[in-house]
Amino acid sequence: MAQSLNDIKSLLAARGLHPKKKHGQNFLHDGNHMERILEAAQLAAGDLVLEVGPGTGALTERLLDAGASVIACEIDSDMESILKARCADHPERGPRFTLIMGDALDGKHALNPRIIEALAGRPFKMVANLPYHVASPLIANLALDHAGMQAAIVMVQKEVADRLAAPPGGKEYGPLGIIIQAMFETKRVSVLAPGCFWPPPSIASAVAAMHRRAKPLCDDPHRFADLVHRLFATRRKQIGTILGRATALPPGIDPMARPESLSVEQMAALERWLEQPAQTPPAQPAQPL
Repeated sequence: MAQSLNDIKSLLAARGLHPKKKHGQNFLHDGNHMERILEAAQLAAGDLVLEVGPGTGALTERLLDAGASVIACEIDSDMESILKARCADHPERGPRFTLIMGDALDGKHALNPRIIEALAGRPFKMVANLPYHVASPLIANLALDHAGMQAAIVMVQKEVADRLAAPPGGKEYGPLGIIIQAMFETKRVSVLAPGCFWPPPSIASAVAAMHRRAKPLCDDPHRFADLVHRLFATRRKQIGTILGRATALPPGIDPMARPESLSVEQMAALERWLEQPAQTPPAQPAQPL
């Protein structure tokens, strides 16, 4: 049976525990929204799922009951006994459940080696109610360095979900969304009120869904990311100023445009153009005598 809010409170109370702010613990208890997450994940029996921040295992149990195998990474040692009792020691869930205790990130830009070892190069989906402070660096790292991630369906701060799916021109449009959109079809699935969590967070949350493109828009994700970060380091400057006025640009890209006006496709075209050997300025039409 799926965990209710009372179940989550009881599991913690029985062990003298309370939600920890330092770990960003806002436990999702709304069953309808958890089902929407599972629907967006398009899970099939046997799928491998990475879950970061399982907490008491409310979402984990639904993933396992859907037939997935789950690698769960939890930083709070107080959650270990709950996850073992509810998942690892369960006769049906246990054989498909792997628990890794510790931080999902090794520093800011690398995945925990134990997660990499558990994934063993296999295709996987990340499905998680992510702690807010880890969401952006974790998503970026998995997208850039772990091509096995076929999809990510994650609960994040609404502001982050908006950035992930932002179109050109708005204030939400920036490096994170551009880099992710170059490799994934991205959309915001739903917005959740604070009351869907316990304790309620002070900000709104949203589910973002990312499904890997059959063919990425960029050829080299790291090279593309470097260019995007370079352009947006001074996003109010013109592209010609940032790259240097002597730099020839591909057709369709105005050197007087600002980075936020370029689509992801234009960014990718610019990256490919700049990597071609010895770009020369396009020929100018002859002037009448």
